[in-house]
Amino acid sequence: MGQSQSEMDKEVTLQNIQELYRKFASECPSGNLHLHEFKKIFGVTCKSAEEESAYMENVFRSFDTNKDGHIDFLEYVAAVHLVLRGKLEDKLKWSFKVYDKDGNGRLDRQEVRQIVKIISKLKKHKNPGATENVDDICERIFELVDINKDSQISLEEFLAGAEKDPWVMDQLKLDIEPCGWFIVQQEKKTS
Repeated sequence: MGQSQSEMDKEVTLQNIQELYRKFASECPSGNLHLHEFKKIFGVTCKSAEEESAYMENVFRSFDTNKDGHIDFLEYVAAVHLVLRGKLEDKLKWSFKVYDKDGNGRLDRQEVRQIVKIISKLKKHKNPGATENVDDICERIFELVDINKDSQISLEEFLAGAEKDPWVMDQLKLDIEPCGWFIVQQEKKTS
């Protein structure tokens, strides 16, 4: 489950980081990326569903490592590196952190259902014919991943389940496409 060739082709070089910094500095003159700007990057507007907005807030908080309410350039580069180049285990740990809304180190059915619902909505934008039921997906995830059957998924269960079952991996995959945004930003710069 290593990185595919297309991921390797999209490696972020020093020149890309310098260009990204210029873009970051021009769009975030304060030197910080705020939540409303972050949501805008990923197409979440005030008209977006409440769940999508809450999901992006969780993603934002996971990147705001010093918890100061904004993402500075170093936090942003670390986030881009994790998403583009990070090891699968690190990406899964980060995903778990995003999904664990209450921060208790376990995912309950409500948290899993909410995240599956949001990911399903995001996937439907790309594949309008998708018809899987959120409750069915949630139940199947718990059947496959909740090893001790306590109706909660620990980080260890999450990692093991996602790594051994491609369907689970696909259902739990954070698909926020920063690669696509990064490439679009680079194309805007050269236009």
